[in-house]
Order: sequence, then structure tokens, then C-alpha cells
Amino acid sequence: MSAKFSFQRLASCNQTKARAGIFFTPHGPVETPRFMPVGTLANVKTLTPAQLQDTGAQMILCNTYHLHLQPGEAIVAGGGGLHKFMGWNAPVLTDSGGFQVFSLSEMRKISEEGVTFRSPHDGQIINLTPERSIEIQSILGADVIMAFDECPPYPASREQVEAATQRTYRWLERCIVAHQCREQALFGIVQGGVHLDLRSAAAIALTKLDLPGYAIGGVSVGEPPELVAKIVQATAPLLPPEKPRYLMGIGTFREMAIAIASGVDLFDCVIPTRWARHGTAMVLSERWNLKNAKFREDFTPLDETCPCYTCQNFSRAYLSHLVRSQEILAYTLLSIHNITELIRFTQRIRKAILENRFSTEFAKWLTPENAECPVDKDLELIED
Repeated sequence: MSAKFSFQRLASCNQTKARAGIFFTPHGPVETPRFMPVGTLANVKTLTPAQLQDTGAQMILCNTYHLHLQPGEAIVAGGGGLHKFMGWNAPVLTDSGGFQVFSLSEMRKISEEGVTFRSPHDGQIINLTPERSIEIQSILGADVIMAFDECPPYPASREQVEAATQRTYRWLERCIVAHQCREQALFGIVQGGVHLDLRSAAAIALTKLDLPGYAIGGVSVGEPPELVAKIVQATAPLLPPEKPRYLMGIGTFREMAIAIASGVDLFDCVIPTRWARHGTAMVLSERWNLKNAKFREDFTPLDETCPCYTCQNFSRAYLSHLVRSQEILAYTLLSIHNITELIRFTQRIRKAILENRFSTEFAKWLTPENAECPVDKDLELIED
């Protein structure tokens, strides 16, 4: 690991594999475990950097694929790199673009060299290879960059998953060779689908490469929650204890709690801002559709215990009014609250680990029986 990056474990749970620590980066420390908001196109939707900072966010994720298409990495570099371009002087992680490319399905062609796809913006043919992904991320200037991987769909045959997992390793080797910037930490990604033996073999192989950090990928592509839990519980303990562990695409209370109990440190998900744009608030682990009539004359805050700007200044009735009126302010206020809610949850867990209370205080989140309130059936999810 570069001298500019390090991970310090401060405490461990004596009943689980949960740990509290600090991940040091060139743009500041990240206290773990921690939820990272997603800023796909160099912005967390509807929020200013100042508003984002007030939520407690310490590190955010940006999307290599989308930024390559619009505005292009050269423009971001011309603006001083991601941090200066977007006005966020704190740690940034960029994904490799692999998940987005492989989700194109009919529009892309995979080979050992990389992936060729047609840009959905202008139809231009784009060839994305491990080397090109690293080059783009280097130009963007994030603190943490991700290796280019092949993310197999769910369901997929064992043969398909095994081939994708082996190719992900070969591509990682090429990413390591292409990666020359010591100002950036390159994380490898463990694939393997729902096959625990493939996950185990991949994790063991990746640890031998001695990377600055490791991610568990391919667990938010449609698998049932119980399978996701088994994958994380089997994989995370195999990763080096002295390196940060990142679970990609996860952001519900239960998923994060189970993952933290397995030894995971970092998470990201589009849920808080995506739901906000549909008038949905996350309150005490429940999901509230503010279009419901019961909120129209409810003049209490969303959560009286929440310190966020939204809860300190506005009522459920006002938020319901904004949502029903399709006012843009609704999406901002709900995004502020939802992100704060998830970050506060990981902060509370961190404090509990430091005080050796995690396994008792958060026990209800560590069993499959504790299903979270389902999202409203009419809540249409869109691409973030």
C-alpha cells in the first residue's frame, strides 16, 4: 500500500467479525464502517457539496463509465480533476465501469481483450479494456480506483460464472501493470456469483496480489437477500484483515449490518437518492411513501431524533406537499435525510463496536428473520 494510504483497526467485536477502523487517503480519513453516497456524474443528485458534507458523508463514489461518456475525462482533468471539478475536497472512489458495461447486454461484445459497446449517447463504438479503464480513472483523479471486472448476471450457469471469475483475475493482473499512479489505491474485486467455492478461490487468489484494498462485487444483480448474506459471510473473512473491505452496491440496514458482522468496512448504493426522487423517506429502517394521505396533516418531523437539516426544519406535511406538487425541493430534502439516515446507522454501529456493544445492540439486524419493510409496489426504480 502506498504511504499515502493505510488502514488502521481500532477495535473488533468479540462475538462477530465486525471491526471499527480508519482508512487514510490523500484527501482525508474515512471512519469505518461507513456508507458512501453515490455521485454518478460527479454529483450526488440534487445536493450541493456543502449539503452532502452536512449528512456526515466522508467518501463518495463516482462512475467511470458515465463520466467517460459525459463530459469526458479530459474535461474533468481540465477542471482540475474530480475533487476540484465537483467542489468536493474529500475522498472519492471511482468504479471501473464494468458493471455498467455488462448491464448493456445486447449492446456489447465481450472478448479477452475487453468489451466493445455502442455509446447510448451518440452511437459511437467504444472499446473498454482493463488498461483503458485504469487510464480513464487515473485521468479523473479519484483516490481509490477499481479494477476492471466482468460482472456475471443472475441467474447464470456455473460455467458462465467461472469463466467470468477467471477473466476478472486475468484483467486484474493487467490493471496492476497499467496502474502507475501512487496517488491512487487500486482495489481488486472478488467475483464468483452465488458459488461459494468460486468466491473462496477468487478471494484467496486476489489476496496474494497484495493490493491496497478489496471489494466484493456481483452481489446486487438480482440475488435473493439470503444468498447475498451467505456470499458476504463466506467471502469477507478471507480478505486480508489489515486492508479495507468494500461491499459494492449494498445500502439497506440489514444488508449492511450483516456485512459489518462479517468484517466489511465500506458500502455504496443509489437507494437514498433514488427513493428520494420518488417521494420515499427512510425512517427508522422503514420506507415511507409521503404521497400517502396520512402525512398530509402530520406536522411532526420525519424523525425527531435525526439531526439533519430536513428533520430540524420541516414537517411531514410540508414534505408530503412538496412531493405531491413534484417540487424539486422535495428531492433535495429527502435526499439529505435518507443519506443522513444511512450514514447515522453506520456511525451508530461504529460506536457500538468501539464500546463492545455491537452483537447485542444490533442483534435484531443480524438474522434473516428481520425483513425490512418492503418498498411500495408502485415505486418505479430508475437508473441513477
